[in-house]
Amino acid sequence: MTPEAKMAAMGLSLPKLPTPLGNYVSFKRHGATLYLSGQGPRAGDGSMAAGKVGRDVSVEQAYEHAKLVGLGLLAAAKEAAGELSKVEVLKVLGMVNAVPEFGDQPRVINGCSDLFVAVLGERGRHARSAVGMGSLPMQITVEIEAIMCIHD
Repeated sequence: MTPEAKMAAMGLSLPKLPTPLGNYVSFKRHGATLYLSGQGPRAGDGSMAAGKVGRDVSVEQAYEHAKLVGLGLLAAAKEAAGELSKVEVLKVLGMVNAVPEFGDQPRVINGCSDLFVAVLGERGRHARSAVGMGSLPMQITVEIEAIMCIHD
């Protein structure tokens, strides 16, 4: 089953790739390595999920936000590679906009990691960092960037 078919079976689809908000690109390919710019949790209507995790947003809600980011990252990877079956996730950096005493960043970023494994199988398994931030652009709850490999 293709990654796209797996997503369809889960009731998921890739969003439209967002336009960068600054002087950068959504992704950069260097040989087989694909660097994906950080993205935030964008809903279907284009709005961004905002708030402090641990105060305004629960771990469960932030997990779903990280899953949304994962879909956005897969959309960028598909644009770069042409099809998701060529993509392997190498490294993920997940940043969580949280109150200072919050310590469940890994549980939040699991939303993205779990999605990658569900869609890409073993090629979705990756090295990862999940860290807390005092703030993120537009007060978004999570921002995630990734490094992937394209198998031609």
